[in-house]
Amino acid sequence: MAEAVHKFKLKKEDTVEVIAGKDKGKRGRILKIARDADRVLVEGVNMVKKAKKKRKQNDRGGIVEIEAAIHSSNLMIVCKKCGPTRIGYKADGDKKARFCKKCGEVL
Repeated sequence: MAEAVHKFKLKKEDTVEVIAGKDKGKRGRILKIARDADRVLVEGVNMVKKAKKKRKQNDRGGIVEIEAAIHSSNLMIVCKKCGPTRIGYKADGDKKARFCKKCGEVL
């Protein structure tokens, strides 16, 4: 039986803050969303060391630090006015707009 794919309120390029885990309090931009695994890749968050093979003559191999995916439940979107907040939806005519639950500003 196939698992249901999680509906995300977060989108690529959103600024988010980590609310749990080793990087709690860090902020970053969303680079990639993996809906099937409920995971998000955030710029500068959850850095891990990875052994990278040399591919070309000029390419450097060795141990590099890259971002690892973090679970979506450990993230909260950041409003420009009031900081980390939850998201709601408003119907603007035929469009659906996301808004900040604290101040009501459209995100």
